[in-house]
Amino acid sequence: MTRLWWVRHGPTHEKCFTGWRDVPADLSDTALIGRVADFLPTGAVIVASDLQRASATADAIGRDRQRLPDDPALREMHFGVWDGMHHTDVVARDPVLSRAFWESPGELRAPGGESWHDVSARVARVVGDLVLRFAGRDIVLVAHMGVIMTQIQRAAGCTAYQAMGHQIDNLSVTQMTCYPTGWALGAVNHLP
Repeated sequence: MTRLWWVRHGPTHEKCFTGWRDVPADLSDTALIGRVADFLPTGAVIVASDLQRASATADAIGRDRQRLPDDPALREMHFGVWDGMHHTDVVARDPVLSRAFWESPGELRAPGGESWHDVSARVARVVGDLVLRFAGRDIVLVAHMGVIMTQIQRAAGCTAYQAMGHQIDNLSVTQMTCYPTGWALGAVNHLP
């Protein structure tokens, strides 16, 4: 079995859609960062999205874990023209699409952005590669809320809509295990 430990990056304090925009994380809560680092398995490898909020978080919790190069395939969903817009502005611009985007995740995408299925496929490829390369080990992945939710769907065998119902707090840990026979979802949104 191979265990995956998903960590959502530190808070950005953004009040708008934040996908591929490269904004920094607030990593000032050193006590929580220390608890997260203590909670994660010591012999794990650690990899992060290449966006600075995830990469810096991985550096902060990494300690002596083997740090793999940042991977752009672990980026948050690309929100296209919505990235940087406040939710109310998105609703005003695209009232029907913005509602359907969240209520029927799948093929719908923001103008110029990605769909749920696009993100799921992108992340599944990198996770599959990591599970092959580090079979039987612990893997810490520092990424984004949408990315983690796509893997909750995969591990739980639930719908995208059900996966999106999970709360994923900044610096929380979501654990899942890959067995030869399939996936199992462990704790979701654990704050040590």
